[in-house]
Parts: sequence; structure tokens; C-alpha cells
Amino acid sequence: MIRAHTVDQVREAESRLLARLPQDALMQRAAHGLAHAMLDLLGTVYGRRVLLLVGSGDNGGDALYAGAVLARRGVQVSAWLLSGRAHERGLAALQRAGGRVVTGAPDPRPDLVVDGIVGIGGRPGLKPAAREAIAAVAGVPIIAVDLPSGVDADTGETTGLSGDHVKAMLTVTFGTHKVAHLVDPAATACGSVHLVDLGLDLPQPAVEALQPDDVAALVPRPDRHAQKYSRGVVGVRAGSATYPGAGLLSVAGAACGLTGMVRYVGDVAVHDLVRAQHPEVVGEGRVQAWVVGSGSGDGVAETLSAALRDDVPTVVDADALQHAPHGKDDAILTPHAGELSRMLDVERGVIEAQPLAHARRAAEQYGAVVLLKGRRTVVAHPDGRVRLTTTGTPWLATAGAGDVLGGVIGALAAAGLTPYDAASVGSWLHGAAATLASQEGPIVAGDVARALPRVVGALLAGAGMKQSSP
Repeated sequence: MIRAHTVDQVREAESRLLARLPQDALMQRAAHGLAHAMLDLLGTVYGRRVLLLVGSGDNGGDALYAGAVLARRGVQVSAWLLSGRAHERGLAALQRAGGRVVTGAPDPRPDLVVDGIVGIGGRPGLKPAAREAIAAVAGVPIIAVDLPSGVDADTGETTGLSGDHVKAMLTVTFGTHKVAHLVDPAATACGSVHLVDLGLDLPQPAVEALQPDDVAALVPRPDRHAQKYSRGVVGVRAGSATYPGAGLLSVAGAACGLTGMVRYVGDVAVHDLVRAQHPEVVGEGRVQAWVVGSGSGDGVAETLSAALRDDVPTVVDADALQHAPHGKDDAILTPHAGELSRMLDVERGVIEAQPLAHARRAAEQYGAVVLLKGRRTVVAHPDGRVRLTTTGTPWLATAGAGDVLGGVIGALAAAGLTPYDAASVGSWLHGAAATLASQEGPIVAGDVARALPRVVGALLAGAGMKQSSP
């Protein structure tokens, strides 16, 4: 599990540890971890040039101490002090090691830039001097210290203005992940994230992200006495004569093998498609979970109402979201930003700029688990818990992929997972299946559905699945 904490949680844990350590000992630990990451990126030290962009706080001190480590190894290290002052002991260490202070981007250009401008206490946006410095080194790879400067550590928000935050190739963070490492738009600016363990004693995380072992532990599997009904039955009410493909893809996600049976209830045209491609799917009857809404069209209100009368966990997607129930704690609402904007009466751009805040707001307002789709899908529980999905590929942005996702989540709910676990495990499996199917190339939604059993099989065999870095 990747666990991410807020600034206050981190500072409290650091203060307890600092009380037992000599001056700058924690900073030295962080700096050595940062230095090793820099050396890995550089590959060799001979003739290499590194520029440190240094602010006035401890973040700049980390960069300076790390620069001293590199300078002692033979790297040509320069420090551009952006505020007129810097961490005194860190600066002295750099100069003793042979580093130098500059007043602008050196010539020749550096091989690597270190963003030590603002630490985790910064807010969205950069001061003019920082913006000018970032512009002056455009095109040079940047490694961020703890967090790219110009993003909010606790919300993942930015100003949204071009050039108003650092875009790193790699972020080296200390002690624990911060919320912004997982939540877009800041997560996009972090690049890959490398964690340096500082031995902090941390409380429960603010947000978390499942990893392969977590998903493998949660995925339901049949015991030796299982039969099709005991494994769970999921029902799908989706699609219409106008949008038959939505129903078929919802069924394809539900029929990934995680339950003992799939039922389809809906338009005759969709029935015929389902029967042709999924002969194992049966008709109306008792279910342990419903999937409702994708492509349902004008009759969606009655379709949802019929599902809700069964009083079982219900995945509410697409057209059904405009009729989403309030206070049904076993419902799973799965909007994208445009749909959530209508549910909350908030502009879509605001949702996309603040996905964490609005997913949490929707979960509280509707009293249900809310899965906000995106590059980093947010799964929010009404009690405030949040999980982020770090699997997936840009090729997953394809028509019908959300229909498949709804089916997978419904299957997991029918098999016995809680709505929160069903949504977060389903999202993880969906992203991993897309990555497996894609192989760095284009895919369609059906490819994702077909890859799901292979992903689950690999997890349960202990092979795990490669996923994108947070």
C-alpha cells in the first residue's frame, strides 16, 4: 500500500524524531537519499554538471547538502540562490566540497536541475524569480526535492497557469508520500516518485493507493466447496436499442470470471448481442449486486428504480447518475468530471482542477462511495477515506471503457467486497488490464475486458503486475 500523509502529519512525525537526533541529522539522511537518486539519473560523474535551484527553507538545505555529496564525487555543482539567503550550514557544506554559487543559469547548460525552491509548505504558484529560473533551464531534466515547487502538498492542486509550477522527471520525497504525489493535477508534475525512508512514526494516511499485493489479498476467490450461487450473482441493467454496445460492454466487464453468474435485464436488441457473445449470461432473477445506467437512455429512471428495489449494492453509472440516490450506503457512483459537475452543479474545469475535494464532497453529499474517473481515479468514501488508482495507460481513454469498469465493480460487489473495496479494486484491475492489453499501443474497451482474467490470474499466482509509478 502506498500511504500518503498531509503536511501537518509529516511535520508532527518529524518533530518527534528530531527531538532525538543531532542538528541536521534528518536533513542529512534526506540529502544522501536525494544524492543517490541524482547519481542514478546522471549515470556517471565525470564531466557532469548539476544546477541547484535553492530557496530559503529546509527544502533548499536538502538540495545543498545533496549537492555537497555530488561535488565530493567530482560532479560540477552550482547553486542558484533565488531568495538572497539560503540554509547556512548546507551552503557552507556545498562550498567546502567545491560547489559554487551562481546568479543565473550557467553556461554550458547543466545536465540536471534540482528543484529545491519551495518545500511541502508551499502553495500553488511560483514567485517571479522562480518562474524565471525554471524558464531559463527549460529542456533540462528536473529532479524535485520532496515535491515540485508550485503545487499544493495536501490537495494536489495547482494554479493551472503554464509555467507556474515545476514539472519534474523525478521527485525524491522523504519519510512518506504526500497527498500531491498521488492526486492530479500535481501528480502529473511529479514524474516518477522515489521515497527515502526516514524512520518516521506516522498516523493513518490521508489517502492511499493499492498495490499488487493489496489487490491480490482482496480479490475474491472460490473455495473448494464453491458453486455458482455462492460465488455471487451480478445483474446488469444497461444499454438500449440506441446504445446496445454500452450494455454489451457492461456485461463483458461483469463476466470477467469474478462471480459465479451474470444476469442481463434490458432491451431485446442488447439481449441478442449478449447471447451471441456471452452465452453463459442468463436472464432475470435474484442477484447480489446490480450495475445500472450505461447507455440506458430515456428509461433510465425506471431501470434504476427497479434495481434499487432489490436493496443490494448498486453501481450507478452514466445516464443513471442524474437519478442517483442519496443515503444508500451500498451504492457506488461512478461519474467522470462532466457527470460530477452536473451532480454538484460545479463547472467541469473546477472538478478537474480539484478532483480530490470534489470526490470527497460528492461522497459526503450523496452518502455513498464515489469513484471519480480520471488519469488518477479517485475513490472516496463518505467517512473521508480516499484511495487513488495508479494503474492504467493513456490508451484507456477510449469509448466504452467506463462501461467495462462498471461491470467489474459490480462483479466484485456481488462477490462480497464492500462498496469501497469493490470500487478501488475494480479500478485497479481495470487499469492493469488496460496496460496489459495495450503493450504501449492503442486498445478498445473490449480489449480491456478480455485482459481482465489474465490480470487476476497473474495476481493470484503471485506474479504481480507492473504499474505506473505514483
